Amino acid sequence: MALFSNKNQYSTVKGFARQSKKKDIPRGLWEKCKKCSQTLYAKQLEENLNVCPKCGFHKALTAQQRVELLTDKNSFVEIDSDLESVDTLKFEGVASYTDKLAQNQKKTSMKDAVLSGTAKLDGQDYVIAVMDFRFLGASMGAVVGEKITRAIELATAKNLPVVIVTASGGARMYEGMISLMQMAKTSGALKRHANANLPYIVVMTHPTTAGVTASFASLGDLIVAEPGALIGFAGPRVIRDTTQAKLPEGFQTAEFLLEKGLVDKIIPRKNLRNELSLCLEYFQN
Repeated sequence: MALFSNKNQYSTVKGFARQSKKKDIPRGLWEKCKKCSQTLYAKQLEENLNVCPKCGFHKALTAQQRVELLTDKNSFVEIDSDLESVDTLKFEGVASYTDKLAQNQKKTSMKDAVLSGTAKLDGQDYVIAVMDFRFLGASMGAVVGEKITRAIELATAKNLPVVIVTASGGARMYEGMISLMQMAKTSGALKRHANANLPYIVVMTHPTTAGVTASFASLGDLIVAEPGALIGFAGPRVIRDTTQAKLPEGFQTAEFLLEKGLVDKIIPRKNLRNELSLCLEYFQN
């Protein structure tokens, strides 16, 4: 007689029965921190604004979560919600651009990689645009550039401050030169906004790179960043391979750029709402 038997999911040892079936743990109940590898209770992580309570790593937020964090309840009114990208270049690769767009729209419930509109923060009116990295790496194509530009122009017309929360892998390769044109278009809108003596605040989150960094993300009257955010144009590996130089410690992190003067302040997420409100109040008085 065998000492161990899997019959009916039980094991028999010297006449004693022991149930060996594993308990089913619901998916999504636990998450592992990407920085410290600690296993975290997902609900606790969400209540802590997606910041690891062990090491302080700032996990990405969705555009909707950002809006909820930085606006008064029910004050956000979305604009340009009907704009969608089109496959002007008829891009064909492993998957067509049209297929990619459809997949990302289904995944995020967004038409494209930015959410914009008017809102209030502690009763103060302003215009906000938030990029969402889940949608094709928040790459900047015609629709992203157009929505950012329209948000800025609306703020100018209404004599309001504008706040842009950035996160992007850069230009959208599926749109070629059309994508690169958005750098000039958004920058031009910001110049007109500045000429009207209206404030522009940038919140850089992880990662903010390439064409977005080289255009509207670096043009704020006030540029703040979340802790540990990667900020730069080309990635560190590309720079290292191109220049054959040894890069300094912490290169392209928010902390490194604060030291070099590109970033004005690093604000932990739990303090961001309050500090943004104070900044809006300061600029408008």
